[in-house]
Amino acid sequence: MKLYLARSGLQVEDLDQLNIIHVTGTKGKGSTCAFTERILRSYGLKTGFFSSPHLVQVRERIRINGQPVSPELFTKHFWRLYHRLEETKDSSSCVSMPAYFRFLTLMAFHIFLQEKVDLAVVEVGIGGAYDCTNIIRKPVVCGVSSLGIDHTSLLGDTVEEIAWQKGGIFKCGVPAFTVLQPDGPLAVLQDRAQHISCPLYLCPPLEALEEGGPPLTLGLEGEHQRSNAALALQLARCWLQQKGHQAPPSSGLGELKVFRPNVLRQMPLAPVFQPTSHMRHGLRDTEWLGRTQVLQRGPLTWYLDGAHTASSVQACVRWFRQALHRSHRPSRGPEVRILLFNATGDRDPAALLKLLQPCQFDYAVFCPNLTDVSSAGSADQQNFMVTLDQVLLRCLAHQQHWSRLAEEQASPDPWSPASPEPGEPTSLLLASRPPCTHSTSSLVFSCISHALQWISQGRDPVFQPPSPPQGLLAHPVAGSGAGVLREAAAIHVLVTGSLHLVGGVLKLLEPALSQ
Repeated sequence: MKLYLARSGLQVEDLDQLNIIHVTGTKGKGSTCAFTERILRSYGLKTGFFSSPHLVQVRERIRINGQPVSPELFTKHFWRLYHRLEETKDSSSCVSMPAYFRFLTLMAFHIFLQEKVDLAVVEVGIGGAYDCTNIIRKPVVCGVSSLGIDHTSLLGDTVEEIAWQKGGIFKCGVPAFTVLQPDGPLAVLQDRAQHISCPLYLCPPLEALEEGGPPLTLGLEGEHQRSNAALALQLARCWLQQKGHQAPPSSGLGELKVFRPNVLRQMPLAPVFQPTSHMRHGLRDTEWLGRTQVLQRGPLTWYLDGAHTASSVQACVRWFRQALHRSHRPSRGPEVRILLFNATGDRDPAALLKLLQPCQFDYAVFCPNLTDVSSAGSADQQNFMVTLDQVLLRCLAHQQHWSRLAEEQASPDPWSPASPEPGEPTSLLLASRPPCTHSTSSLVFSCISHALQWISQGRDPVFQPPSPPQGLLAHPVAGSGAGVLREAAAIHVLVTGSLHLVGGVLKLLEPALSQ
């Protein structure tokens, strides 16, 4: 990466000018970055924000003041960087261009420097230690969001191994913050920090910062976002403090408060302070599409969350059920619950689908992360590493997993113990209905557009595609289900399992995002 950076016309030292906040984690690192960026922007600072993946357009990965860079700016810097790398390639090497993510990381650095941002919030791609964003040598502050199991083929099979990778972004003398983690990975983070003399602090819960003041309002829904917001407040406050930011007297850094944790831990506790008005407004105004997002469209309510790990799907289920409870209106007529799901990479779809079962869906729909069967106009969402046959076979496998889970639920083993398996999220189970009384029909569609056409049945006032393709209702479940959906008083659709799936759905439901 250093060689590519040099060939692009920059040195590692040049990145020090960006006053970077570097954030890693398994769950919530993107949301943490979004909160952090919005808080600091509320102080009047010019912000850069590099994140991944994008949902609809690749420009979303590189933002200035919260907005994706313009097509003109993106195009200008793309070709400038491309030609520079072409001109400086080594004739003896067959690789002249960095891989996709590295290229975009280089582009982000160039754009942020050219646009003279006051700071850049940089989200790690995968892991930390060997991620190409870790070329940053002097960030202002680092953050680690909640850890869990993901990308095991690259990062390791245990949370401790993954924690070692994440702790690789720590730098000597640079303050770092993390949220409460299980003891094992927390100890690994401590060891990593101590080894390189990085001051690492544990974030107190958001409740501690709310004590003595009004509750904080978050722009992102879901109880799990409170942990991300607590980390973001510490990162923003530390950045302001480290850079000696002269805030107006009414804003400041937040008045310190006394906090006595219930459990004394070896890791130093981060400051407990009264959030300033700028911090409060930043948290309230944060937007981060595709994460606990709700779109209300006539009788349809779309619940979009890109959860793709076991723990994030658990959080998604809690959020979805709470949202359903809030929206419930008695005697409105028949309501239908639909799951739209896909999973990619080395994730365990059976485990994720099992966690989703307590939501008691009427239909489970599976499709690849392709907006349409034709790839025209969807270049930003194409994955050239897999074939159409491969992704469709995977969707069929997801359907088979779902069917097997439904059979197991309908025919419980009379000799099995009544208590749940270790680690099973019992708090998510619905106690009001016996497990064998609810069955789910399932369908596989070849693309997202066909899946949405069947789900919406023309009842979404925004998503109005041309007439459905011939054969869309040929399957008996599709035919009978279409009648149910046309008569339903309310249709609740949870889209989850993949951020790329959520991005494809947003592209169709929110056409303005493609413009």
